[in-house]
Amino acid sequence: MANVIDYIELPVDDLAQAKAFYAQALGWAFNDYGPDYAGIYDPGEPGHEFGGLSPHTPASRGEGVLALVRSENVEDTLASVLGAGGRIQVELHEYPGGRRFTFADPSGNILGVYQPLE
Repeated sequence: MANVIDYIELPVDDLAQAKAFYAQALGWAFNDYGPDYAGIYDPGEPGHEFGGLSPHTPASRGEGVLALVRSENVEDTLASVLGAGGRIQVELHEYPGGRRFTFADPSGNILGVYQPLE
């Protein structure tokens, strides 16, 4: 499987307010991972998420939306990113859905790479 972008995170000031807004404005439903994160369900693929809401201001993570690349082997992808000159922003770590890290490309664009538990 190729490394492709398949998930985005939207930084929000107030998680509850953002969920209420997107539920009303776009009909989105959410998967709560506790008080600090909500996954956004894909209405076309039950049980699958296409993104999430994260209570971070855009300035704390670059310029806002975070594109996430799904990887079958996060360690190999981390090595490739470093080998290509990427700069790690958030070290590889575990989260409720798997493991991930965040990096800046040579132009300063911020992307995340994750490997789901499944």
